[in-house]
Amino acid sequence: MTLGAGDPTLLQHRGPGSRGMPDRPPRALHKRVAVTQSNYVPWKGYFDMVNLVDEFVVYDSVQYTRRDWRNRNRIKTPQGSRWLTIPVEAKGNYLQRIAETRVSDPHWARRHWRTVSHNYARAPFFDEHRVWLEELYLGCNDVLLSAINERFLRGICNLLGITTPISRSPDAEPGGERTERLVQLCERASATEYVSGPAARSYLDEDRFARAGIAVTYLDYSGYPEYPQLFPPFEHEVSLLDLILNTGPDAPRYMKSFAESDVRDEAG
Repeated sequence: MTLGAGDPTLLQHRGPGSRGMPDRPPRALHKRVAVTQSNYVPWKGYFDMVNLVDEFVVYDSVQYTRRDWRNRNRIKTPQGSRWLTIPVEAKGNYLQRIAETRVSDPHWARRHWRTVSHNYARAPFFDEHRVWLEELYLGCNDVLLSAINERFLRGICNLLGITTPISRSPDAEPGGERTERLVQLCERASATEYVSGPAARSYLDEDRFARAGIAVTYLDYSGYPEYPQLFPPFEHEVSLLDLILNTGPDAPRYMKSFAESDVRDEAG
């Protein structure tokens, strides 16, 4: 999630003439799909991806990875950014899938809520969102990490007005190497365009997508505007909760996807 100055456009298209990509089909036949693992209270770039596509597939049938975003994220504190980590049963379970990963401490949600409320009590919109966010945490009784992540994903999407359908990958993971599995999931979703994070440039076989008639688009996470944030210096790479509690109803103004969605709607 490295950010810096650059083109504020969120999507970087691989269009006609780019590695043999076909022309984009008419809008009525076009379907953007993103396929990615669930994250715990993700940052704004994750929600921009959800907002930009026509279907968001939670890909939790893959192996759980440690020290990753699956079960943790950062918030701001007076002492700097701090990790919020959901403790999970992972010791010795090296091949378990994200969808199979279980929480090891039933009291994690109460502790996290206490930490969030303590550090954001003076945020301009904390009082406005206190009841909603407290219920999101204290009403969470799920024991599977994937279900917890989806609970927060749907809750935050609802708050932001993101209406993208969210689905789950099948329990039985498609066969083949990484790109082949993604292509199969896109085909199941009737995708004509696959939207990916920028890190996937290093491993995606775009020709395989092209042969399936699926265009590939990479998100550009550079050029996000800063917003009024507690505890300087400013940091982009924190949970979206930080943006919501600091800016309230203005949160979409600091995300790229809402502007791009408006452009798409006008073009349609």
